[in-house]
Amino acid sequence: MTDLTDRPAPTVDSQRLSDLLVQVGQARDRAAFRTLFDHFAPRIRAFLIQRRVIPAMADDLTQDVMLAIWRRASSFDPSRAAASTWIYTIARNQHIDQYRKAQRASRMDQTDPSLQPAPAPAADDLCEQAEAADSVGVALEDLSADQRQVVELAFTEGLTHSEIADRLELPLGTVKSRIRLALGKLKTTLGEMV
Repeated sequence: MTDLTDRPAPTVDSQRLSDLLVQVGQARDRAAFRTLFDHFAPRIRAFLIQRRVIPAMADDLTQDVMLAIWRRASSFDPSRAAASTWIYTIARNQHIDQYRKAQRASRMDQTDPSLQPAPAPAADDLCEQAEAADSVGVALEDLSADQRQVVELAFTEGLTHSEIADRLELPLGTVKSRIRLALGKLKTTLGEMV
């Protein structure tokens, strides 16, 4: 943030700030936003540092606040609040959100099994899985094209029998019959794997 916040911030009156914020909200006026940025970025950063935010985090939060201002400017209503009040409310809320995230992260039990990565499979298991996949691929190739098609739709795409019938424009009984026959052939071919 040094290149943007080390410049002296121009003094702008409250009504002008509200007008600039309305321009950003209505017309996405980049020049108006630049003026708002130049005015508020150093002040927001100082506000955050006063709240005991470390400087690097204050820089990040200031960027987040300015981005939120750009995105939410259309919701600003000058009859309800001054631009500075609206902007500092966003800054305060961003700081509170960041603080709460940090608190939740610090309270997490790092030894919780649900947070641990799954153990890597053993090399033997990987070989067995690869062989099984090859066997299933060969067995699928032995099916007729009609049977292979319904099995792939059912097990690869996860379609129900009714959805398969609709997609292939076939009677439901035909789809069920093809799946039953295909599974019977696969069971015979693959034996214990099925």
